[in-house]
Amino acid sequence: MKTGPRYKIAKRLGASVFEKAQTQKFALSADRAAKNKRRGRGGRQSEYGKQMLEKQKVRITYGLTERQFRNYVRKALAAHSAKPTDRLHELLELRLDNVIWRLGLTSTRRGARQMVAHGHVTVGGKKSCVPSQALKVGDVLGVRDGSKKHGVLVGFEERFHDRHLPSWLAWNPKTMEGSIVERPTAASADPAGDLVAVLSFYTR
Repeated sequence: MKTGPRYKIAKRLGASVFEKAQTQKFALSADRAAKNKRRGRGGRQSEYGKQMLEKQKVRITYGLTERQFRNYVRKALAAHSAKPTDRLHELLELRLDNVIWRLGLTSTRRGARQMVAHGHVTVGGKKSCVPSQALKVGDVLGVRDGSKKHGVLVGFEERFHDRHLPSWLAWNPKTMEGSIVERPTAASADPAGDLVAVLSFYTR
């Protein structure tokens, strides 16, 4: 997905949308830009503008096209077993590329998409090359035997001990296998933005 100048987008949507923008240098730059903006205009943002900003923030954080994101919203709104906001959060978090990132196998979601697309990951013992594959509780995933010595995975077992693993995931760094043990919630995986505002944008 093409996003354009990343630092410029991050200044508009927040540092959380791109991992490379989460530095002290960027934070200081963004703070200066915000102060200059307040001095220059100082106008209040409309409710529609706030909703669009949150929508863009969440969409870009997960690396989705508008069409992909809209489909997730439709599924969430059609859900009967959970609140739409909870269902949307769950659908986004249970993407295979996002789970690989949450496990710490890569430092960015973009890197996780590449890892999956290049065939380094298995689901249920079978190779998966689909970053958007939807996972569910009980699914077992791992790294292919031939990929365990892949560049970004060298030394992963040592690095894993310093990483906070979400409660809904389990992972064995020795065997390089894990599973989805429960559904992700807002408490176990922080939402990328205001999902109420996101759904309001699409249902206005």
